[in-house]
Formats: sequence, structure tokens, C-alpha cells
Amino acid sequence: MWKVEYMTGRLGIDDVRPQISGRLFPAKAVVGEVVPVTALAWREGHDAIAATLNVTPPAGETAAIHMTTDPGNQDRVHGVFVPDAPGTWTFRVDAWSDPFATWRNAVTKKMDAGQSAAELANDLAHGADLFDRAAAAAPASVAGVLVDAASALRRTDGDLAGRIRIAMSEVVTAVLHDHPLRDMLTRGPICEVKVERRDALVNSWYELFPRSTGGWDAAGNPVHGTFATTAKALERVAAMGFDTVYFPPIHPIGEINRKGRNNTLTPESHDVGSPWAIGSAAGGHDAIHPELGTVEDFRALLARADELGLEIALDLALQAAPDHPWATEHRDFFTELADGTIAYAENPPKKYQDIYPLNFDNNPPAIYDEILRVVRYWADLGVRTFRVDNPHTKPANFWQWLIARIHETDPDVVFLAEAFTRAPRLYGLAKLGFSQSYTYFTWKTSKQELTEFASEIRDAADYSRPHLFVNTPDILHESLQLGGPAMFAVRATLAATMSPLWGVYSGFELYEHEPVARGSEEYLDSEKYELRPRDFEAALDSGTSLEPYLALLNHVRRENPALQQLRNLHFHDADNDQILAYSKVDPVTGNTVLVVVNLDSYNTQSATVTLDLEAVGQHPGASFPVHDAITGATWTWGEHNYVRLVPEVDVAHILILPNVPADQREPLAWRRVTDYRA
Repeated sequence: MWKVEYMTGRLGIDDVRPQISGRLFPAKAVVGEVVPVTALAWREGHDAIAATLNVTPPAGETAAIHMTTDPGNQDRVHGVFVPDAPGTWTFRVDAWSDPFATWRNAVTKKMDAGQSAAELANDLAHGADLFDRAAAAAPASVAGVLVDAASALRRTDGDLAGRIRIAMSEVVTAVLHDHPLRDMLTRGPICEVKVERRDALVNSWYELFPRSTGGWDAAGNPVHGTFATTAKALERVAAMGFDTVYFPPIHPIGEINRKGRNNTLTPESHDVGSPWAIGSAAGGHDAIHPELGTVEDFRALLARADELGLEIALDLALQAAPDHPWATEHRDFFTELADGTIAYAENPPKKYQDIYPLNFDNNPPAIYDEILRVVRYWADLGVRTFRVDNPHTKPANFWQWLIARIHETDPDVVFLAEAFTRAPRLYGLAKLGFSQSYTYFTWKTSKQELTEFASEIRDAADYSRPHLFVNTPDILHESLQLGGPAMFAVRATLAATMSPLWGVYSGFELYEHEPVARGSEEYLDSEKYELRPRDFEAALDSGTSLEPYLALLNHVRRENPALQQLRNLHFHDADNDQILAYSKVDPVTGNTVLVVVNLDSYNTQSATVTLDLEAVGQHPGASFPVHDAITGATWTWGEHNYVRLVPEVDVAHILILPNVPADQREPLAWRRVTDYRA
């Protein structure tokens, strides 16, 4: 038997966005982010329909925002709101019949057709009745304007056009905009938006190994760093304009099956092992490697980072070395093989004999509680951000539980998912609560790949915040191995401008590009297995450092709100496959940025860039100044513009355009939201 689904009101409200998995999960936003809302609002016949966006903050009164019809789709309505506090916000789209719009449309058409006052008598009477209704419901301070409009329509003397002009004046229209008649009101579904602190979306990360900050001894041998030497290293990171400094695991490192240099199975006595082989007789996930310092030293490091305007992110790697305390105290946390040994981690052809993966099925209550205890321990010390190692290899419902429990007491804690996996799992983890997600940016190098990738992360903005790392200790992409110094600048430019979240692993600014073997993405002499102190100052002095350019990129990001938004990326045509052009507009300030990048790091490339002028807030045929934030040059641009980029001089233009006029900003937001699919 057919099941009949009935509408919940007189009018139709469909396809409300953002809405994640049928409202199973809340959409994502951060404080200060522009959140576009759209829906289909429809009805029978030809009478006008309108819609209101009702937004309710976690604590406060509901605000009603008038929605606007899409010029290209009269059934599609749009509105935006900007949350100003963290917490769970709700919104609802209401549709209603707009009798005034219907009346104005009919009267205008009849007047244009030359109908007389006698022929319009019924329309004038109906209009007067509408104004009476509106006046009765409006505040006394504006009701008089509506009463005067009704009186003008009821007059039998004077010019007909003048009487109607009074009823359709700008003053009357403005009053009705603020105090409309809403007939046949139909309420849509209540949708949730989880709003986090702004750093969950707008942030620049720098990854370093604290143990590599100790420099060299008199004989030129690396010295193990401490939290004190790390504090000194943070000054350089802060000077480059980064917001977050991320440490790989800082816990004791296992002795059993310890790896040596370049992942060898035959370590020497001085080899320090992989930080991801967590745990030894010195402790586990709630302990600090003795050579780094004490808990008090770590507190001092947190305080110093805060003084520098930095936040420290810790690695949450849920695995253990064979001599981790869990291996004896909680053997049921692991998988025991038929021969009585515990299974080590494998990702063929890679083998990790120094790591035991956790098994969440043997004793879920105990393992859940232990991990919750560990995370709360570090959160209580002041850690606000965790980079989670390989979360896609752990149960999804565990992450949903853990993040929810942490956010009950510490809602400002940010979780970054390092999940290089298939889209359903990557985005599924984001929907379950992860604040940020690693992406496949490092493997996207061609114009087509980058365009498709950037469009995907833009369209997934309601539930996923993409973190664009240019490199990691595990990922030295072929483009960096072979692309020369200019390629490092190209990749940094793309990452820093395509997403509000981007990151750099230490050594990138020194153009480190040697792989351990041809065809491998592992670094030669990987820092994962040995101390790697670096002389950043000498590179600066010799002019062989990308550090000034990274600082410039972070400065440009801070100064331009357009680069702090995710949903607003728009591509422009460039008639050369090596030239990529895209723009971003901030719907609040009108700040407009156009990025043009040469993807060829060895050869000069030129192109004609054809701008979609409407997308950057300019009228057809307009010419306007553009200021290059990289070189400081200013040019006059229009619809068609010649660009020539020389890798040895500049790999890109980051052009600051005149701000989009206020009356054009909301339509620009419509264009994006019309196309994306939640």
C-alpha cells in the first residue's frame, strides 16, 4: 500500500541547505564565518511567495532575516547569517504568501496596459484593505505611513498614478519590508549548525619536531632538543606569522623493535626511534619523553607559545610500542595472534614492527575510558588542539563519542583528522565531529586536478574544513622533488589562498627535496627516525630560504578577509593550462582577492585571463586598479588581461581588487550557494 507524505503547511519548502545527511548531523561553521542558507519555496498558481530565515543562537533571541529570490530561479530563496558566538545554532526557513507583492505586480501590469480608475476600482479597494491590515499589525511609529497609503488608494479625486505612487513609494516599501503581511505561513524544518571558535577554520600551521631543536655539539653531532630549546625555536615560527605549531608525539619512545635511520631494522645505540612508537618503561600516552623535559617544562612552553601568539597542537596517535605500559597492563587493547604474539602495524609494503595498533573490539568500555582520560589529561594542561593520527583506522562511532565527551567540558578543543582515505570515510569523520581534515592537496598538481579539488572542498564546506599541508614528514611529493625552488613557492601560494587552513612541515622553507629512493615519497634521512637540526639563520643570510615568502603569505591572509572564507572560491578563465586563476570575495566586507598562479616552476608562462566581472563585483566593461600583494605593483585591469609570470621572479600574482559594493555582496553569496550540494 502506498504511503502518502503530506506537506507540513500550506506552502512547499524543499531542499533546505545546509542540511547534513538528512539533519542527522549539524552543519559546520565558525565564529565570523558567512553561512549561506537556501531553500526551494513554492506554491500553486501565480501569487507571490516570500521567505524568512529565522536564526537562533545558543543563548539569545531568534532573529528574522528576509530572504531574497534567486534572479535565475524564482523558486530558490537565499539568506545569510554570521554567527558571533560558539555553540549550537539553529535556523528555520519559513515560507509565506506575500499579498503586497502579488497586488503590486497586478496593479503595475494593469497600469502599464492603460486601465482606468474605474477598471482598477476593485484592485484599489483590495490594496487599501491590505494596508489597513498591515497598519493594524505594525508598530505605532510606522503605522501612519501605511494608513496614508490606504487613504490615498481610497480617494476618488486626483491623479490615479499619483495615488498609486504613494502606495508604492520607497518609504512604504521599506516599512513593509520590515513589517510584512505574512499569509499562509508555513514553517520549515529546524536545522542545526555547530559553531566552533574561529581557529577551527582560519589557521596557519607549522609542524616541527621538538627533539630536533637542540642544535649541534662541538663535534658537529646533533643534540637532543628540549622544551626550552623548542621555546626558542617558536620565536621564528611566530615571526613567520603562523598561528599553530604542531608537535609529533612527545611521549616516551619504545626500545623494543626501535627503528634506526631511514627506517632500518638494525638501529644503533644512539638512534632515537620514531615518536609514533609510543611508550616505554618511562610511561605511555600521558607521559613526556624524559629528554624533552618535565610536565612543568611543558607548561612553561605552553605559556611561551601563548606570549608569542601561537597555539601548540599535540599528536594523538592511538597506538603503542611493544614496551608501552598498555602492552602488559591492558593486553586486551591489542590483537593477539595464534602464536601468542601481538600483531604489529602493517600497511603493505610498509611494516611497522615498532608499533602495535589498538583493537577496539576486545574491551570497548576500558579502551574508550582510557583514551578519554588521556585526552582530558592534556586538555587540562592547556592543550586546545589535537592532530589525530590515522583516525580512519579506528571505529567511527568511537570518534563521535570521544569528541562529544570532550566538547561537553571543553567545547573549544579542535580535532584535526589525518585521514588519507576514500571520500565517504574522510567526509564521514568530518560529519561525526572532526573540526578539520587533511586532504589530497599534495597530489593535485595539474590545472584540471586543482580546479576539481578546490571545487570539491568548497562544495563540502558545510561539513568539512580542508587542511592544505604542502608537505608532511611522510609526504614529499614528486613535484617538490623535481620542481626546484619555484615549485615550493607555487605550492605554498596555492595552499595559503585556496583554503583558510594550510600547513607547512619544517624544512620546506629550506627546499628539502631529497627522497630516500627514486619513486618514494619518504624523505632521505627522515626526521621520523633521527634528529634533524637545521640552520635556518644561515639559509636566510645566504638568500636560500623561502621563509620571507611564507611570512608574506601569512600576512596577506591576515589582512584579507576574503582569504579567510571557504565557500566563496570562483574560477576564472585563463587560456593556458599552466596558468590558474581564481578569486575570493568576503560577503561581509566586500574584500576581493584574485590569485593567478604559474603552475610551471621552470618556464615563463603567459595567458589572457578573462574575468567573470560579476563574480568580483564589477560591472560589464569596467576597468579598475589591482594591487599585487606580492610585488607591490599596481595595474589597471578589466575583463581581459594579459599575464606573464616568470618563475625566477614571481610565480604568482595575489591581486587585491576594489571592494565589492555593499548592495552587490549578497547576490554574490547566492551564486555560490545555488550550486553546492550538501
